[in-house]
Amino acid sequence: MSETLHDIRLTVNGVVHDLRVPARRLLSDALRHDLGLTGTHVGCEHGVCGACTILLDGEPARACLMLAVAAQSWAITTVEGLAEPDGSLSPVQQAFAECHGLQCGFCTPGFLTTITAGLRRDPCPTHERARDMIGGNLCRCTGYQNIVTAVERSAEIGAAR
Repeated sequence: MSETLHDIRLTVNGVVHDLRVPARRLLSDALRHDLGLTGTHVGCEHGVCGACTILLDGEPARACLMLAVAAQSWAITTVEGLAEPDGSLSPVQQAFAECHGLQCGFCTPGFLTTITAGLRRDPCPTHERARDMIGGNLCRCTGYQNIVTAVERSAEIGAAR
């Protein structure tokens, strides 16, 4: 018995994509397997770890908890879409590189998208608010100190631009 496919239209990183997907296709799987945007990582598949965080109309969301058919009305931004229009690194990406905010890199896309949205809401966070900003994302290897430093550095870079 074959599964019914649905025609959907997703706007991802400013590009419109027409897809045929089963109703149960997760947005994370559509991004990774159907569109080849493998920066969205799938960790726990329960929405706990944050590795699959993408932006829906600029707000963080877990791509592993959303069905692709439900994402049609949103502007989706993945980690691949965070760079500046000229292709240079965004302030958050630049700060992660400068501050060594990653080790293995698996959790990094989720942190980058989460922090991007967080700095839009709070462009000059205190140290405590910077820590709170990343509270929904898990990292097994950094200890978070350099990630918090990267949030603070991102704010500095953003203010300078």
